[in-house]
Amino acid sequence: MRLSRYFLPLLRDDPKEAEIISHKLMLRAGLVRQSSAGIYSWLPLGLRALSKIEQIVREEQNRAGALEMLMPTIQPAEIWRESGRYDVYGKEMLRIADRHEHEMLYGPTNEELITQIFRDSVRSYKEFPRILYHIQWKFRDEIRPRFGVMRGREFLMKDSYSFDLSVEDARASYNKMFVSYLRTFNRMGLKSIPMAAEAGPIGGDLSHEFIILAETGESEVYCHRDLVRLAPPGPELDYAGDLSPIIRNWTSKYAATIEKHDAARFIQEVPEADRVTARGIEVGHIFFFGTKYSEPMGCKVQCPGGELVTVQMGSYGIGVSRLVGAIIEASHDDAGIIWPRAVAPFDVGLINVKSGDRNTDAACEDAYAKLEAAGLSVLYDDRDDRPGAKFAAFDLIGLPWQIIVGPKGIKSGEVELKQRSSGARHNMSFEAALHHLVASATELRKEAA
Repeated sequence: MRLSRYFLPLLRDDPKEAEIISHKLMLRAGLVRQSSAGIYSWLPLGLRALSKIEQIVREEQNRAGALEMLMPTIQPAEIWRESGRYDVYGKEMLRIADRHEHEMLYGPTNEELITQIFRDSVRSYKEFPRILYHIQWKFRDEIRPRFGVMRGREFLMKDSYSFDLSVEDARASYNKMFVSYLRTFNRMGLKSIPMAAEAGPIGGDLSHEFIILAETGESEVYCHRDLVRLAPPGPELDYAGDLSPIIRNWTSKYAATIEKHDAARFIQEVPEADRVTARGIEVGHIFFFGTKYSEPMGCKVQCPGGELVTVQMGSYGIGVSRLVGAIIEASHDDAGIIWPRAVAPFDVGLINVKSGDRNTDAACEDAYAKLEAAGLSVLYDDRDDRPGAKFAAFDLIGLPWQIIVGPKGIKSGEVELKQRSSGARHNMSFEAALHHLVASATELRKEAA
């Protein structure tokens, strides 16, 4: 993509309405623009990052055996009355009526709708277990939306739902999603720590939040240092096997959000040298709630002996749009965003230091064609602008790599390759730089396998 033809409205200064670093950088780097309080338009660069994150979430859900579907954003109020949540959910739910005065709502979550679909569609125990998911926009009318996409009113969410015949089977489904989340966030370059959590309005007696540590995190968290060092499951993971040893490994050490923190237990169970007190950002939340929805909504199935069994359920959420902000909170510096390779909007930025110079333009055109032919996504700065402005712009948007081409380098047969995360710069032939970038992309694909 040529930057001269792209839509990338950068801002020089921090907007006054932005309170936290991710909100400031998302506005300055041209990722989003606010439509109204807590509601954002996603501009081309932001949408590319959002789509990368969404695809990783999708791949890991599919790997765990979940089946993708798509439910509507607007739901009938009657199914929420069936579950008993319509009158108790609160003002966060946007309630509307259509032209026929039918009561509707903009879905803040989908437990009722998916329970209705499953209840009306499944008759036999042979169709268990099942995990269904979708990635869809949600709306919750926050009383004070703030922090950009971190606490907006409209947000993109992956929510999956498990259906099982027994509590034991339901725990196995819960474990699949637990492990899937560890892999999902690791692929995004994030270190997530599962922590015991309150179930909130979703309900249930088993719940974990997945927290990433960040200095600018929204809440205080406490955990054993071993959990920070623990590596997530690798590509050899078998979801058909027993996942309970992995779960024990991640839940046997102390980890709690401020809401569930027990100071006395923390001191008793964790040696002083291993106590981690930090700020954290929630990026995922999973729940097992048994028959909370299936019982009042009559979601039952006939077992081999003829008896009717109420279906055991769980739900599992990932804030896809929220993750864009969370990643930036965890990965930035004074110059701007530092995208992890897997979620970067483009693989590499190609910077023409002297647009209009015949030799430099020709070298950049050749490099641009070869980078794209090698399967790399490229944002090529072919604008007629000062080199300093170009360097600042590319540091701000945070692509993992920059290839800088100028007249001096052309004379010596070299380009400059800059790694955004470390700031390291190396002069080398373009062929060597291309080989390095292709090797990096190959490594990333292996990690995703």
